Amino acid sequence: MTKLGPGGWSVRLIVLAIGVALLLAPFLFPGVRPIQVAARICVFIVLVASYDLLIGYTGVVSFAHTMFFGLGAYGTAIALSQSDASWGALLIGGALGVLAALVLAVLIGLLSLRVRAIFFAMVTLAVASVALVLASQLSGLTGGEDGLTYSTPDLFSPATPLWHDAAGKTARLFGVRMDGQILAYYLVFFCALLLYLLLLRVTVSPLGTVLKAIRENEARAEALGYRVVAYRTFVFGFTAVMAALAGVLYAIWLQYTGPDTTLSFEIMVDILLMVVIGGMGTMWGAVIGAAALVMAQYYLRDVMQAAAGATAGLPLLPALLNPDRWLLWLGIAFILLVYFFPAGIAGTLTRREARK
Repeated sequence: MTKLGPGGWSVRLIVLAIGVALLLAPFLFPGVRPIQVAARICVFIVLVASYDLLIGYTGVVSFAHTMFFGLGAYGTAIALSQSDASWGALLIGGALGVLAALVLAVLIGLLSLRVRAIFFAMVTLAVASVALVLASQLSGLTGGEDGLTYSTPDLFSPATPLWHDAAGKTARLFGVRMDGQILAYYLVFFCALLLYLLLLRVTVSPLGTVLKAIRENEARAEALGYRVVAYRTFVFGFTAVMAALAGVLYAIWLQYTGPDTTLSFEIMVDILLMVVIGGMGTMWGAVIGAAALVMAQYYLRDVMQAAAGATAGLPLLPALLNPDRWLLWLGIAFILLVYFFPAGIAGTLTRREARK
């Protein structure tokens, strides 16, 4: 293990390539849709990495991760929607959302982490379901099923130029308008990078070693003097804070927060798929899994439509490649990934390199 954590050079090169692509996304892939995809990948890298620290490194199965993500997003959204979209409202709302996630995580951890894993998972699923119902029904506060649409500080507005050119218009850099949306994207990118590096640092610290010991043999770790419940509760609270911070970033970027975008069980399934695709217990896999699944969700239908058009003269293939069947092909791709990369992409590549 190195200071950067376990992982072969091929895995690190893939992660580096994804990082460079995200860093230069506004210039490499100009347009509204690509930058939306890049921002979503940045947010989900933090979300998936924090969940991997919980399930992959500590062995705690939780279905409440999207609830903490939603608390951060809703805290920010409620504060901004009920104020003049000031920096103070953004900071206070985000801080309250993160604090609520921490308090709730500690309470759940202290009350439930003593029970068996499956019972704890059921407790978190029940609490997350209650949070989803409350967000949908408390329409006066949360906007209900319609969610909340709000404004962020003017500095993040697409109408706000970062600087002007000689003609007095919004300046362009390599053909890209330098406006508030670019600034918002780089806020999301660099904050996500810092949070990810913090999570990565935890995994290679003495704390990370203790967490893996608890995952491998809880009784032995207890016999060595480690307070297993205290460690698990700490990690549960820490990852809840990371998820809530990811929710704050997503709320700032999207300028909309609703049950479907932050609290739905589909997001929890996406997180689990990203962890499995990337490689559980690798941390590098969070970057690979998030990028792969988000790209598939946004672009697989386009690829299938192009393929259906190219095979229009052939029997059966155009029907099979109909974009409406994209979930079928996504499922097939996932099955093949699990078959050829049983430990996830990062985990399998690392093991293959270790054998050489």
